[in-house]
Amino acid sequence: MTQNRIPPGQHLAPEFPVLDLGIRPDISHADWRLRLHGLVAREVELDWPALQALPQISATSDFHCVTTWSTLDLTWEGVRASVVLALAQPLPEARFVSLQGYDGYTTNLPLSAMLDEDVLIAHGVNGGPLAPAHGGPVRLVVPRRYGWKSAKWLKAIEFLAADRPGFWEVRGYHNEADPWLEERFA
Repeated sequence: MTQNRIPPGQHLAPEFPVLDLGIRPDISHADWRLRLHGLVAREVELDWPALQALPQISATSDFHCVTTWSTLDLTWEGVRASVVLALAQPLPEARFVSLQGYDGYTTNLPLSAMLDEDVLIAHGVNGGPLAPAHGGPVRLVVPRRYGWKSAKWLKAIEFLAADRPGFWEVRGYHNEADPWLEERFA
């Protein structure tokens, strides 16, 4: 039943709306890179061919925005975040990540949340490439959190021992962002 999939305070959006900071970088596949650094045994930089060479999956999930809309049944294509993170071999003291987009946006998550099996480094949605308006060529998808945790135009993942709040978190948004608990604001 659809209603059971929409968290409290949310409404169903007929389309997949676009929200951002007003900066939409246009990154080609040839120019895109993802840097994994910080508390890791091995710094990694993936380019487009390296990302495509990793095990690809398709996963359907719902997307919930803090502005109260939800879009159901988005089918994402990409690589499990856990597969990408394992390449860098996070050190035992790494407990958090800071995510950075090509637009300068940052957000934060516990490393454990990044390891959930439904978290993707996505490059496609609903059978096509990820459009720049939705964070293409590559974005993070974290279905169990509000959308601001799913960083668009993903450029870097930094592994940290201590939490470092990102753009919205330092402006009063809740650090955990669980839509089922309505963790919108701190």
